[in-house]
Amino acid sequence: MELLFPLLLVALLVPMFLGVRRQKREAAKVTEMQDSLKAGDRVITTSGLYGTVVDLDDSTVDLEIAEDVVTTWLRAAIREVRTETEVGTDEADSTTEGAHDALEESAEQTETRLTKD
Repeated sequence: MELLFPLLLVALLVPMFLGVRRQKREAAKVTEMQDSLKAGDRVITTSGLYGTVVDLDDSTVDLEIAEDVVTTWLRAAIREVRTETEVGTDEADSTTEGAHDALEESAEQTETRLTKD
């Protein structure tokens, strides 16, 4: 019975200790990534915004989010740097093509209805 309390205490503290260590390692990785940013990097912010780094200072990053549209963000808002393979498979390109195809189809249907009448 006397041994039960220390064992219970150890059983609760060990997972807690390991969890804290894992969180510290992850935070260190994120900080290292944010410190290593450079102009030209394609990034994603914590809010899900995609952009390209155009300028940096100690605490902020200027991101180009569209042609000639530059916004300023805290470095801490950068969640990840996109790799070249991820950049090549932009979903926006396929979405734009799909919308263009749908618009052409709609125009053809409208034209067909007009010629029938």
